[in-house]
Amino acid sequence: MREPWVVGVSGASGTPYAAAVVRGLLDAGAAVDLIVSRAARLTILDETGRPFRDGHWAEDLAAWLGRDLADADLRHWPAGDLAAGPSSGSYRVRGMAVVPASTAACAGIAIGLSKDLLQRAAEVNLKERRPVVVVPRETPVTRSHLEHLIALHDAGAVVLPASPGFYGAGAAASAQQLVDFVAGKVLDALGVPHTLFRRWSGELAAARQDADRT
Repeated sequence: MREPWVVGVSGASGTPYAAAVVRGLLDAGAAVDLIVSRAARLTILDETGRPFRDGHWAEDLAAWLGRDLADADLRHWPAGDLAAGPSSGSYRVRGMAVVPASTAACAGIAIGLSKDLLQRAAEVNLKERRPVVVVPRETPVTRSHLEHLIALHDAGAVVLPASPGFYGAGAAASAQQLVDFVAGKVLDALGVPHTLFRRWSGELAAARQDADRT
């Protein structure tokens, strides 16, 4: 039986994080159900120059991810389709990542608003006690945002801010390395294997460089 991971992309800046998570799931051989909010489509267009259209989602997604998806186990659900599979707890999925998670998406999920399929799917996965990872990116945050994040934590979600670590590549880290660090942490929280970043080994960078030269 097909049991995908649901990836919800909301309208916050940071769509490269979503692309890296989807690529990581596919690289691990996982099935993916994708939900892209209406606001996220504008953000994808702004950050990549590429559209994301319901009628052409497969070719638009392939262009966004930069890879051939002919053999990928992918399904796209329009954000306005509240009768879609992920809107029901009886639709089998492994869990969900909301990446990036806007303040509006966090608030809607926290209070059970279900204004679109993304929010509804996240609420369903929380009530079914499946893994849910929420990746807020906006900063600074207000008290109400913090309260919503606490509510999500208390409901069982992993709140994983988009805060990249530098110990893998240091100050010379590329933007993609920093994106991959966050995506790798999301996959860690979901229990999905990956090689997106160098894990901390207890050695400082200088010691690692000396070891690499010998």
